[in-house]
Amino acid sequence: MLTATFRRASAPVKGMFQGGLSAILLSMMLVPAQAMLPHATGDGQPLPSLAPMLEEVSPAVVNIATHTRVRSHQNPLMEDPFFRRFFNMPEQRGQMPERRATSAGSGVIVDAENGYVLTNAHVVRNADEVEITLVDGRTIKAEVVGMDAGVDLAVLKVDADRLIQIDIADSTQLRVGDFVIAIGNPFGLGQTVTSGIVSALGRTGLRLDGYENFIQTDASINPGNSGGALVNLRGELVGINTAIIAPAGGNVGIGFAIPTEMAVNVMAQLIEHGEVRRGVLGVSIQDLTPELAEAFDVAESRGVVITGVLEDSAAAEAGLQPGDIVTAVDGRPVNRAADLRNRVGLSPVGENVHLTILRDSRPREVVAVIRETGGKSADGGALSRYLKGAEMRDLRDGELNHASQGVLVEDVERNSAAWRAGLRGGDVIINANRRDIETLDQLRESVSDPEAPLLLRVNRGGGVFFVVIR
Repeated sequence: MLTATFRRASAPVKGMFQGGLSAILLSMMLVPAQAMLPHATGDGQPLPSLAPMLEEVSPAVVNIATHTRVRSHQNPLMEDPFFRRFFNMPEQRGQMPERRATSAGSGVIVDAENGYVLTNAHVVRNADEVEITLVDGRTIKAEVVGMDAGVDLAVLKVDADRLIQIDIADSTQLRVGDFVIAIGNPFGLGQTVTSGIVSALGRTGLRLDGYENFIQTDASINPGNSGGALVNLRGELVGINTAIIAPAGGNVGIGFAIPTEMAVNVMAQLIEHGEVRRGVLGVSIQDLTPELAEAFDVAESRGVVITGVLEDSAAAEAGLQPGDIVTAVDGRPVNRAADLRNRVGLSPVGENVHLTILRDSRPREVVAVIRETGGKSADGGALSRYLKGAEMRDLRDGELNHASQGVLVEDVERNSAAWRAGLRGGDVIINANRRDIETLDQLRESVSDPEAPLLLRVNRGGGVFFVVIR
């Protein structure tokens, strides 16, 4: 359990020096904010306030309620097949009572004409029903257009008039210290506004997989804020609030948002295809360290070293070689492996990617065309009746940090045999019936009898465990 102790930064200072210093510090803090806001010029004059901007922006932020049917049991032993057989109790899964679970989140209207709402994938994942509530009190049912777990974004569609959309800013123009406002639905209380600054940019390493380039902010973000808006002082969307670090379960001044640079790309693909169609470059990489920089005789202190190139890949066709050092993609600096992975992973198939590399200490420009992975996908029901309702596909090269091979479970139908056994979307099957697998074809071969129970070894977020489906 994590604990924290809070102390004053310094002991009190008495006398005139304290008062003068306090006044100077207060003045320094207020000047940047007041530059963007109305000034208080005297009695009866408007005070500095974010209210005018929020009155325009708030209607574009919605509260999201999701409803999920969950089976209820008086005794958890009823879930144990051995217990039921021992006491000669019949299978009654289909007749077991259900309860309705409700959770809350937030969303942002990004296209009023077509009714598109952007939110986090984890807000609506596995939901049976989704509703949004507007600031004018209307509650409207929403359908999920598509979601992408890799970036944790989803697009909803609602059929309603008089919607107000938010303007979207270029998050690449953000700087540490810029003022930002978080708008959302924390703890299901209803629309709430908090303020802060951009604490850091390009944060990674929060999850074991996925594509990360988070904006860190000290604007108060709490459970329920997920999917809400992070806006600048002009009321433009710069990020989608998504996560917090909360050792005690609440806000501690460290929140994270997905920048619009990533969100707009993913949103466009979800609207067009219902999914994000990622391609691959076909390289293995590692961060450039001072030792490697010295060994390669380069002055660069940051970059990504290509350690391997797959045959017949986009990288091979572009002429990339092991030992090349990537310093920029499309003109933007590449400081670490996560930067290259994000840029390539969020590039649509067929897009040209311009790489700036160092080879033999000399800079070069290389253009690679992102290719499809060529991986197969299938309904698990075609392999085994026990996998019916599970959507699976070959794991793409470099797609996950915690798994390099296996079959990715994209989705599992609720209350299916696979679901009841504990299989979930995002799991990676690495062994089936005591046989290691890397592809769907190998999984198919390991299932010799489609009517026989399955023993699967699953990688979930880096943790490995067995699942028995029968």
